[in-house]
Amino acid sequence: MKPITKHDIQAYLETFMNKSIYIHLETTTGAYSAHKDESSMTVVAFIRNAKVKYHQAKITGNGPFRVGLKMEEGWIYAEGLTDWIYNDQNQLLLAGHNSEGQLAIALQLSEIPFKH
Repeated sequence: MKPITKHDIQAYLETFMNKSIYIHLETTTGAYSAHKDESSMTVVAFIRNAKVKYHQAKITGNGPFRVGLKMEEGWIYAEGLTDWIYNDQNQLLLAGHNSEGQLAIALQLSEIPFKH
């Protein structure tokens, strides 16, 4: 993965607009949060291979970044994104890593279902 550049991400987000696509959205403090502080609550949200269609997309911020995807009846929103890659399966993979390099958030878009 490489650091996010807003111009590149905006262009890729627009290639998926008005298409029925698969989304992966995950956020986590991770199990590692409890290892550092036993009173710390682990928080996780996970959705994979949900089909969505959005008609507006925007990346904002100066790093970490926010991505908003406007659907007909709602929004998908991810904040804390730092890194990205566009792979050979035409999937846009965005991630946010904390100061220790641990995954905190992932937003992934694809025209084909994500594998395990």
